[in-house]
Amino acid sequence: MKKVAILQSNYIPWKGYFDLMQQVDVFVIYDEVQYTKNDWRNRNLIKSKNGLEWLTIPVKQDKLSQRIDETVVSTTNWNKKHWNALLANYSKAPYFREYSANFKHLYENIELTNLSSINRAFINIIVDLLGIKTQLLDSKELNLSGDKNERLIQAVKQIGGNHYISGPSAKDYLDLGKFNDNNIEVSWVNYDGYTSYPQLHPPFEHRVSILDLLFNAGPSSMNYITER
Repeated sequence: MKKVAILQSNYIPWKGYFDLMQQVDVFVIYDEVQYTKNDWRNRNLIKSKNGLEWLTIPVKQDKLSQRIDETVVSTTNWNKKHWNALLANYSKAPYFREYSANFKHLYENIELTNLSSINRAFINIIVDLLGIKTQLLDSKELNLSGDKNERLIQAVKQIGGNHYISGPSAKDYLDLGKFNDNNIEVSWVNYDGYTSYPQLHPPFEHRVSILDLLFNAGPSSMNYITER
């Protein structure tokens, strides 16, 4: 059985994103869809001594139908601000020094302006640090067409998959009958039951960027993603 997941890219995603990724053989980053404002595509949460704090990449949105892969940044200094925020809030975390070097280099030297490319650059580093071996594909490699369900089914079939694992929000639109007609099993990822880890700035919060887990748990990070 070959398992496939398909999700839009997120900026420094939370641990659930990588939980789904590590459960499948192929993970498709699907940015050929509408960019949604005030969503996870260009922002995420970190912990600070004053509570949760947003790190947001400022982007241009010229039209409502603009796709994620058409979206570009609107300023040139967001990267320095984000790195300074991470340094200020996580420098005392147990594994910050060990795990921050790659991120520091990327934040200080990034010249990318396309949001999808920026997200992918961070995802690549995180996947490597977590030791996830799942194959990552860009949806553009698959030349998808049709409605939401048809595109997902095409992607799974082109990859040679027969088991599609979806995020729970897709329950609102996924046509299970169409997947069944194409001999594709569908299951839903479960984000419940994650174990708390030692985290700076209580109270504990699960729905923050994966960087929080990496800086606080280091080489044990995958245990807090997979064991529950």
